[in-house]
Amino acid sequence: MCATCGCGDETGTRITVPHEHPHDHDHSHDHDHSHDHEHPHDHEHPHDHEHPHTHEHPHEHATETVTLEQKVLAKNDLTAERNRGWLAGRGVLALNVMSSPGSGKTTLLERTIADIGGQRRVSVVEGDQETMLDANRIKATGCAVVQVNTGAGCHLDAEMMRDALTALDPEPNSLLFIENVGNLVCPALFDLGEKSRVVVISVTEGTDKPLKYPHMFAAANLVIVNKADLLPYVDFDVDLCTKYARSVNPDLQMITLSATTGQGIAQWYDWIAKQ
Repeated sequence: MCATCGCGDETGTRITVPHEHPHDHDHSHDHDHSHDHEHPHDHEHPHDHEHPHTHEHPHEHATETVTLEQKVLAKNDLTAERNRGWLAGRGVLALNVMSSPGSGKTTLLERTIADIGGQRRVSVVEGDQETMLDANRIKATGCAVVQVNTGAGCHLDAEMMRDALTALDPEPNSLLFIENVGNLVCPALFDLGEKSRVVVISVTEGTDKPLKYPHMFAAANLVIVNKADLLPYVDFDVDLCTKYARSVNPDLQMITLSATTGQGIAQWYDWIAKQ
């Protein structure tokens, strides 16, 4: 179990490049998640009169948990920096795209690949707990893609990213999208080595998402408000959402668009071009 967020053991992670006849390339990760915590509690108290003494040390356990989390994230950050250096050396622009499930990330990537794929080589790392469904959708666009199935894991991490890069081998001077596992909590904690972070929310999710999940929005470079074509039919205030988002991240850029109709999509392409 991940000591940082409580998700499943990464030994179940699978890295797969979709083929006509899919072959799973299993990359088992030797992540030692067994933690021997020795807590000597042999307290000898020679007292002449007998008084039962219960010695509880809740602060020791809290300290150990924080220390372990720091070690996990420090190890991840080291691998992320190596990934970042590898990508920079090839001139690959990597964008980590994060959201809750159903916000329209995959639809946005399909549209993006169709519109700008002829101008710049694009590849995709797909993150999901199970299935090849999204990877197959991306493959149908003609784009190179690798699927990372995390099993019980709720986020990608830098080691998964490293293995995905090895399998995908993106071309020099290309654009790489990382579609993270649908989750507005844990992916914010784990640097993958990306250049920028993009958070996608949809107008069907509610205006208050930035206040409920502040860490995700604080870590983002860009927020895309997707499904703008549904604004006439839902109770969503774009201006108020923008205000909430910038209350946790004053430098945050915001784009409202519809990946389905193409409304506002040019702003997204302009933002990519400036990275």
